[in-house]
Amino acid sequence: MLKHKDHFHGSDLEKIEQYYGIKKETIVSFSANVNPLGISPNLRETLCAHLDAITSYPDREYASLRRCIAEYVHSDMENIIVGNGSTELISLFIQIEHPKKAMILGPTYSEYEREIFLGGGAAHYYPLKEKEDFCLNLPDFMEKLNESIDLLVICNPNNPTSSSITRAQMRQILDVCKQYDIFVMVDETYVEFAENMDEITSIPLTHYYNNIIILRGTAKFFASPGLRLGYAVTGNRDFLKAINARKNPWSINSLAVIAGELMFSDDAYIKQTKRLISTERGKMYEALQKSPDYKPYPPSANFILTKILRNDTTSEDLFERAIRSGLMIRDCSTFPFLDQKFIRFCIMKPEDNERLLECLTNP
Repeated sequence: MLKHKDHFHGSDLEKIEQYYGIKKETIVSFSANVNPLGISPNLRETLCAHLDAITSYPDREYASLRRCIAEYVHSDMENIIVGNGSTELISLFIQIEHPKKAMILGPTYSEYEREIFLGGGAAHYYPLKEKEDFCLNLPDFMEKLNESIDLLVICNPNNPTSSSITRAQMRQILDVCKQYDIFVMVDETYVEFAENMDEITSIPLTHYYNNIIILRGTAKFFASPGLRLGYAVTGNRDFLKAINARKNPWSINSLAVIAGELMFSDDAYIKQTKRLISTERGKMYEALQKSPDYKPYPPSANFILTKILRNDTTSEDLFERAIRSGLMIRDCSTFPFLDQKFIRFCIMKPEDNERLLECLTNP
């Protein structure tokens, strides 16, 4: 198992407050990758008006919620399973699949490897290469797939590189995985932020392939990490039965059900989010491209991975500079295959983005 160094996560504002003496309420977190709009006004009003829902158990089958999700992702209700955040579903999936050997596209989110390790399996990484802008070299990658691998894990768009794989490429991957009896887990946590989401999402493939499961959540795009509402889509009904048999009943609370039934049809909020992220992402990427001190990599998600080109500056230096200005970025030296020359930051509101660019480019 690869060692992941200690670091400040985007949710560690209490630790930041204690360590730096900066009030957490004043910190702009460019590290958590959460929608800067916050929850929608409609959702806030609806939750306030339905607080009494916590006096009752939710529907054990979550039928209405799953129906809303199915409509949102253009799938069948029977192909949807909900969980206490996508983290619970990742854990359940790996417990059931119980892979002896898994391949993970990296650098990426460490929870995949951790769950595989806890289940007694071994995780091997296929590293995305810096010289290829961390984009997948499909022919080379497919040559590395073989019958010794049980599980393939792909985050798409990937965290922290913000690179993505198209659905056409995923279909080729699934065809090869089918030959070797490899199940594919795709984490689409950030896909809704992508400009070309319809070309990236693999959910339509679940109608044709039974060796794939797609994971999503509401934490990032719908700005609700505390809600703990995640869902998965797969056309493998036997696998869905196995997950349902193992998962705890009522893992989604009553308020999360109400929120989910609203947020997936909140078209105004969804369009506003996409418009904001698209505009600001383009501005920030272009500004850093013009700087001789940085190399930003083409982003698909709501964050940008950037290499520091100055010899006298490290990711730790920039983290320190930013946090003392009340701006929290991610030091990416904690990710496998990245070093002290990489940072990641998400897209926030225009005025906050300007502050960060000023901080990074005018020390």
